[in-house]
Amino acid sequence: MTDPVAYGIAILGALVAAFAAWHTATQRPFGNPLFYAVSVLEIVLIGLLVGGSIALGQTSRDVDGVVFISYLVTMVVIPPAAVLWGIAEKSRWGTGVVVVAMLTVAVLSIRLLGIWKGAYA
Repeated sequence: MTDPVAYGIAILGALVAAFAAWHTATQRPFGNPLFYAVSVLEIVLIGLLVGGSIALGQTSRDVDGVVFISYLVTMVVIPPAAVLWGIAEKSRWGTGVVVVAMLTVAVLSIRLLGIWKGAYA
């Protein structure tokens, strides 16, 4: 886990959140463009899950593996759950849920970097 990866994912999550916030502000329903934006983030998070798991197995750092993996898995689960909720909720707050979820992914990415560096030990 490196700084550019963590901050890149945080920025991507914030950009998707901003796009979802625009949908919320303009009262647009959850649609294909927002779905594709969340899908791109999800693909990146799956890559992070695989790469982070491999890095954890090869590192000599003192990293709490259970917490690290649980953060990785949580980050992968959040976007699909937000999409399902966003599609099911027909009001503008369906996209509001996506905003909160994508901001959560951004924050978890920075927190994950801190766990990797041992800043929260």
